[in-house]
Amino acid sequence: MNQTIIKAIKEKRCLSFMYDNHPRVVEPHCYGITRKEKEAIRCYQIRGTGKRPNESPCHLMTLDKIMSLQLSLQLLEETFDKPRHGYSKGDEHMIRIFCEL
Repeated sequence: MNQTIIKAIKEKRCLSFMYDNHPRVVEPHCYGITRKEKEAIRCYQIRGTGKRPNESPCHLMTLDKIMSLQLSLQLLEETFDKPRHGYSKGDEHMIRIFCEL
């Protein structure tokens, strides 16, 4: 388990990282294991590149795609107030949840 991601969710703090060669800043909502047995975060991208204009800002991002996880994953001071509209506990794409809003 990644303690930085857990801390970000518990403290409602944003994360910054590289994903698919694009910089991302996200609000993490849920962290766990997907049905494909990969660690992932359900998050809402608020800044960065790599998303299409008509694409929902909600993403399920696997940790294996976060480039150089220990170097690129940064816990930011920036916070958010509450879950985004449409988010609900118990992400159906997760078979095990470590932490969630």
